[in-house]
Amino acid sequence: MLPVPTTNAFVPPRRTLMGPGPSDVYPQVLSAQSKPTIGHLDPLFVAMMDELKALIQYAFQTKNEMTLAVSAPGSAGMETCFVNLVEPGEKVIVCRNGVFGERMRQNVERVGAKAVVVDNKWGESVSPELVEQALIANPDAKFLAFVHAETSTGALSDAKTLCQLARKHDCLTIVDAVTSLGGVELRVDDWGIDAIYSGSQKCLSCVPGLSPVSFSPKAVEKLSNRTTPVQSWFLDQSLVMGYWGAGNSGAKRSYHHTAPVNALYALHESLRLLAEEGLENAWQRHQDMHQLLKAGLNKLGLEFVVDEDSRLPQLNALYIPQGVDDAEVRQRLLNDYNLEIGAGLGDLAGKAWRIGLMGYGARRENVALCLRALEEVLS
Repeated sequence: MLPVPTTNAFVPPRRTLMGPGPSDVYPQVLSAQSKPTIGHLDPLFVAMMDELKALIQYAFQTKNEMTLAVSAPGSAGMETCFVNLVEPGEKVIVCRNGVFGERMRQNVERVGAKAVVVDNKWGESVSPELVEQALIANPDAKFLAFVHAETSTGALSDAKTLCQLARKHDCLTIVDAVTSLGGVELRVDDWGIDAIYSGSQKCLSCVPGLSPVSFSPKAVEKLSNRTTPVQSWFLDQSLVMGYWGAGNSGAKRSYHHTAPVNALYALHESLRLLAEEGLENAWQRHQDMHQLLKAGLNKLGLEFVVDEDSRLPQLNALYIPQGVDDAEVRQRLLNDYNLEIGAGLGDLAGKAWRIGLMGYGARRENVALCLRALEEVLS
């Protein structure tokens, strides 16, 4: 018999989360998650799922029937889109301007497909001109995959234009909206996005661990007409549809997996709060708080990685001043101010900080705290 471990109840400090995610969680969302657990096939829970589906459709601005929350984080949402739609041997144009474009490429290759990579420099948005050149050079491509809001750099790409190019060349689109959903304009139906995924822990200010996804009728048709099985049983949406009732309103739900009941309560509440505020109001709030932050950072002499015309308001990447110790500054912010900002990733590791203004975190008191703390630590 192993000895009984000596442990205490875990009581985390109250941090202000202004990194690349997770973001500060709405108090109402934390409260919602603590509600009594009921069965994942309980009629009351199924009714809540229907409301949740409608709320996700609102956030994505889509009428897609196959719209749901994957019971796993945004990275699983990414994999869900690729393993369900892309078959071995198919060609995918993958746009890479940061860490998460590279992850798309890896997903393509893991399903046995061929990735044709369109590269842009870190900190730049995806170039429509380079994408069109790749589509013309690869007329047999089946998909165009790109990151709408590149979390590793803070760059925002023109999803509407990229989707127009994909339709022109008869390609389906797979779009990463992990950091964009709820923070900047995003219109799935109007822009013609075929498959999209996001995460609960960014601008939705929900607990981490869920991934809203949506598939257009064309994407559902592609999934339905596959000649090979989806390589992941858990992420196979043709199986999950029976649980979420996608495309079969009113049908009895079939068991697929035990859903994270309490986490879905939390997502329901976070999306309800988004709907209550209104999408366009939420988009404007993120922009307003970015402008406040930008004015203060300019006074401190800090430079943005991304040009203003393609800069994400909710994810601000800044060059670390010469001679400043990256890790020491972030540690002092955490220890002295209970404030978390993010380190750089990939090509920007050790060269940049990432300051998040996401969801509940995009408010004046957070901006004021961050600017005051940075000024004091850097001085």
